[in-house]
Amino acid sequence: MHIPEGYLSPSTCLTLAGVMLPVWYRASAAARAGLDAARVPFLAMGAVFSFLIMMFNIPIPDGTTAHAAGSVLLAIVLGPWAAVIAVSVALLIQALLFGDGGVLAFGANAFNIAFIMPFTGYYLYRLIAGNAPASSGRRLFAAGLGGYAGINLAALAAAVQFGIQPLLFTAADGTPLYCPYGLEVAIPAMLIPHLTIAGFAEAAVTALALKYVLKTSPEILVAGQAGR
Repeated sequence: MHIPEGYLSPSTCLTLAGVMLPVWYRASAAARAGLDAARVPFLAMGAVFSFLIMMFNIPIPDGTTAHAAGSVLLAIVLGPWAAVIAVSVALLIQALLFGDGGVLAFGANAFNIAFIMPFTGYYLYRLIAGNAPASSGRRLFAAGLGGYAGINLAALAAAVQFGIQPLLFTAADGTPLYCPYGLEVAIPAMLIPHLTIAGFAEAAVTALALKYVLKTSPEILVAGQAGR
């Protein structure tokens, strides 16, 4: 899922970073308004959780790996704007210290994993869960489905970003300057492993972790709902 350096043009990276600037500003404002001092540790714990869960890579048949991200779980527990901050911090640390995702591509990775993924998964969860009791299976199913949909939509966004590179950026002789694979290759290459493997891992992580939170510390979820 993490886009490395050199696969996207600098202009694509800067455009997506520019798109994220107002998102980060809005997320910061929402966090200041909705998170009091007692709840800030939950935000830090969310960033640590997202960082750790993204470090567990699952081998997939094409020789690369996939992983869960925890973005939808954080959106459900802390609220989607808080999830933007927590996952963005995790992605920034991964890019700066571990080379997992490019530094120039940080805005693109944040757009996919810290914005599209938590918001789409969260609102799908809200739509399906409705007013179901906290302990209901419906709520856990909604969380799992939200995680599955969120990570696949983030993967689709990354695939489109890859796939448009050879359409927009080529040398004088037609050679692609960045990602050489068009949409017809990039979309199935990204979606097949996420639809078949990573999506189910994300669904399991989201539903099981939410079940654990509701069982052990339901006040965290209540705090997150208050800050939305």
